[in-house]
Amino acid sequence: MYKYDHIDQTLVDQRVAQFRDQVARRLDGSLAEEEFRPLRLQNGLYHQRHAYMLRVAIPYGLFNSKQLRTMALIAQKYDRGYGHFTTRQNIQFNWVTLEDTPDILAELAKVEMHAIQTSGNCIRNITSDAFAGVAGDEYVDTRPVCELLRQWSTLHPEFAHLPRKFKFAINGAKEDRTILLCHDVGIELKKSPSINHGELTADIYAGGGMGRTPILGSLIKTDLPWQLLPSYLTALLRVYNRFGRRDNLYKARIKILVKALSPEEFARQVEGEWIHIKNGDDNFTKAEWDRVAKHFTKPAYKSLPALTIEQVINLANDADKTIFTRWLERNVKSHQVSGYASVILSLKPHGTVAPGDATTAQMLAIADLADQYSFGELRATHEQNLVLADVEQDKLYDLWQEAKKQKVALPNVGLLTDIIACPGGDFCSLANAKSLPIAKAIQERFDDLDYLFDLGDISLNISGCINSCGHHHVGNIGVLGIDKDGEEWYQITLGGEQGNDAAIGKVIGPSFYADEIPDVITNVISTYVNNRSEGEFFIDAYRRIGVTPFKEAAYKNAKKKEKVESAGDAS
Repeated sequence: MYKYDHIDQTLVDQRVAQFRDQVARRLDGSLAEEEFRPLRLQNGLYHQRHAYMLRVAIPYGLFNSKQLRTMALIAQKYDRGYGHFTTRQNIQFNWVTLEDTPDILAELAKVEMHAIQTSGNCIRNITSDAFAGVAGDEYVDTRPVCELLRQWSTLHPEFAHLPRKFKFAINGAKEDRTILLCHDVGIELKKSPSINHGELTADIYAGGGMGRTPILGSLIKTDLPWQLLPSYLTALLRVYNRFGRRDNLYKARIKILVKALSPEEFARQVEGEWIHIKNGDDNFTKAEWDRVAKHFTKPAYKSLPALTIEQVINLANDADKTIFTRWLERNVKSHQVSGYASVILSLKPHGTVAPGDATTAQMLAIADLADQYSFGELRATHEQNLVLADVEQDKLYDLWQEAKKQKVALPNVGLLTDIIACPGGDFCSLANAKSLPIAKAIQERFDDLDYLFDLGDISLNISGCINSCGHHHVGNIGVLGIDKDGEEWYQITLGGEQGNDAAIGKVIGPSFYADEIPDVITNVISTYVNNRSEGEFFIDAYRRIGVTPFKEAAYKNAKKKEKVESAGDAS
């Protein structure tokens, strides 16, 4: 993974010192809150419902055991003993004090981490495939490009005050594991044999996003040579900076601009700007590639034979074989290198903690597992789980036994209870309703692993407000918290999907009370079970039979109440 050089370390250290002075001036009253607010946001510090929250960047989801131990100790010393992994490959600490924040940032700087640009109207943390460099279906290892673009975008003076926040996702595999089309800009890396003997190129998608107006991004550029990414993205951001709505917070994202202009006209304007700068000094060079790419070489893999699934299962004791087999099916992924596999550690225990939360004890133990089984490296996923990317197949049973002790071995990855959820109204001052009790209630209702395995792949995502931090729009089943006359209500969407067949879910009708949601989900799932064909996934059954049977089932036991407008109607 990438290692800081002197320039990187100096920049981050100076940033900590700068913020320490700003905090001191805020505490002594010489800096007013309205002046301090943009400064703290530039350092990832939010003021939430009950306390300050610090969001720390995990660039493209890659980190190491030393960094995880530091995060664990921060959680123990400065928070309440846990951290929350987010859908954008960050970690959040929800209970920090303003006074402690400079010390936290200083601790992070010691292990080459920071919170720069995790908030504000700037280019946020660049996200990518959590299995980059090891995935069996990979075309291109995205990590060197991610790092080059991270360095290009960090503290870029021209893009520090964009109309709204701006998010990149980068994919280089057959399967899209980044929700590429739901980002402001999605970059699809590929190597085309027909272009300069397999030169690395990029297809650019623009104008995607969720939130109040969910839109899938549009293809605006194909076969862009990788070296030209900085100049082309500069042109794109300049068009957005020039024409993006600054008069209306709800219409300021690039998706609104692309829709208003049309993707074709937006692409034309980007080309018009790019023609003036495409051959400038901003573009990447081979020397820059070599400087960064040397940090992403393969680890010291052993020469191992590939094991069959039966051979791996036989590593387990007879009493463990059934549950271990399920774990192998759901939580273990194929690897590029013979004899190795990638393992997903589930941060979704049924009904006990919030999705994505990890305690200090768990983080310390997982850091030890990374050292013992995966070259000391870890990945954070979009789904709020963690990955050990390089595990020897003949050690999978040993790892599983250790992971069980930390309650991170539940074999529910991709199943109904592998819920994506934002912190919601329990923490966030923007939220209209709580997310975490809803997730807990659903997990408790669907606690039978036999039933979950029979249902197969189903994604369920929960957001506490229309900002869609829980990505409810792309869940097969989405739950959105809304406020109506001071009460918490929940709106259901169906038909969302992430990945290669990305789709935005549709609202099925009026909202529900919180205590109705487990029954609503049960009725929706029962409708799927009663109508599915053999081997048919939920999303495929939904597309085949349509929304009507699901909607009728959802409302059959609904409480009598006045009709509530959907959030989309109300806006």
